[in-house]
Amino acid sequence: MSLDVIDVRILAELQQDGSLSNVELARRVNLSPSPCLVRVKALETQGVIQRYVALADPKALGLGLNVFISISLKQQSKEALADFETRIAEHEEVMECYLMSGDSDYLIRVAVADIGALERFILDQLSPMQGVEKIRSSFALKQVRYKTALPLPAVLPAR
Repeated sequence: MSLDVIDVRILAELQQDGSLSNVELARRVNLSPSPCLVRVKALETQGVIQRYVALADPKALGLGLNVFISISLKQQSKEALADFETRIAEHEEVMECYLMSGDSDYLIRVAVADIGALERFILDQLSPMQGVEKIRSSFALKQVRYKTALPLPAVLPAR
C-alpha cells in the first residue's frame, strides 16, 4: 500500500493514542470526520493497522522482572522449530519470541513477578519442552527505552 501524508499523520496519531475518537482524530489531521473514517478503515482493511490495544504497566500488575532468554534446540528441522514455536506461544509469560541467527535458535522475553516465578517458568515449563538443549537467561537491569510506535516513512507531498 502506498501511504500519503494524511495516512502517515493518521498512523502517527493512532500510534500515540489508539483510543482517539474519529472526530478528534479528524481534527488532529485536518480532515472532516467522514473522510478520516474512510482512511482509517482502508488502513485496517489493508493490514497497515493490525489491531488496537491498551498497554498495561507491568509493575502495576506485579510483573517487575523482565528477562531475555536465549534458547538452543537439539535440532533445527522445520518440524522441531514449528513444534517449539507452537508450545512457546502457549505461555502467557512469553511477551516476545524471535527465531534468531547466531549462537542460539530463539530469543524470548518473559515478564514475571520475581526470581521465584522465573525459576518456576524455566524448570517447570521451558526445560521439560522436548527438543530444548540450552537455556541462557539475561536480566534487564533497567529499561532505557521502550516504545510501541513504529517509525513511519517520510512521505513527501505529491507535486
